[in-house]
Amino acid sequence: MTKELPKVRLLTCGGTIVSSGESASQMTGYRLKDFSVDALLAAVPGLSAVARLDVKEVARIDSMSMTSAVWKDLGRAIEEADADPEITGIVITHGTDTMEETAWFTHLTMKTQKPVVFTGAMRPSTALSADGPLNLYNAVRIAVDPEARGRGVLVALNDVIIGARAAMKVNPTNAAAFAGLAEGPLGLVSGDAIVWFGRPEKPFGAAAPFKLETYAHPKRLPRVDILYSHADDDGMLVRASVEAGAEAIVHAGTGNGSIHAETEKALQEAAQRGVFIIRASRVPGGCVTPGLAEWQERGYIPSGTLSPQKARILAMLALVTFGWNPEKMKEAFERY
Repeated sequence: MTKELPKVRLLTCGGTIVSSGESASQMTGYRLKDFSVDALLAAVPGLSAVARLDVKEVARIDSMSMTSAVWKDLGRAIEEADADPEITGIVITHGTDTMEETAWFTHLTMKTQKPVVFTGAMRPSTALSADGPLNLYNAVRIAVDPEARGRGVLVALNDVIIGARAAMKVNPTNAAAFAGLAEGPLGLVSGDAIVWFGRPEKPFGAAAPFKLETYAHPKRLPRVDILYSHADDDGMLVRASVEAGAEAIVHAGTGNGSIHAETEKALQEAAQRGVFIIRASRVPGGCVTPGLAEWQERGYIPSGTLSPQKARILAMLALVTFGWNPEKMKEAFERY
């Protein structure tokens, strides 16, 4: 008697993987049209021999327009899949523009040990050598691999498996669009084999205090703005952010999270008004360290290896979970 195939819940959020162009040579400027998930599945030979797929649409949007409301909907869908003992793993198709943000939010808030694998595409479904079908095939293979359990949320494209904390889109058009930068990949898809290198070092999921139900009631998560430093920076955007109601500001500074002299006064004023200041860097990679003594005296928090967009999400979750608590905010960036 043939053993029944594992069951995988496929949660779809839209993105390039289900987008269409006007010709096989169109690689940019495509749109979400009428290409369906069923058509995508039909374009993946052999998928039915890997797993039984149970499909649920969470959203159908370009990920450049992602919202925290969709993150919450996705989180509930993951919880539902986790509660089903038949389901072995969860695959999420998502646009690549903000995949790293959705994956990071999910990594911090989900509590499942089941594999959760994000995938997508850099070329539309109509393109010559579209990458979506193979990415989906590999994501399902990863989701049913027992070795994938307990590794948190994974981002898998172009044969590379990256942890959600490290994953970053580093190329706007190339199929090799994602990298792990400071932390590197957790594994690779190599032909018929899935090769694992490691597990996340930082606590996540059940080991973290961030719970999805905590964020189900507010209309939105707290306002946290990212401000990108540059020559001629003058602090105007810092003041505008504070007036708009920001509870924290992620300052994507130059170099090691450095701050323009003309912006420093505005950030100091914001901190005195109770706005958390997170020092990140516009440099893609490396680790932001504490830096100048006066930055520590003013309560500025270095982002470590988190990108500005990842630092923003952690700050939002910490604000909802702990409220205005400088020690807990600092601890969150040191621990997670």
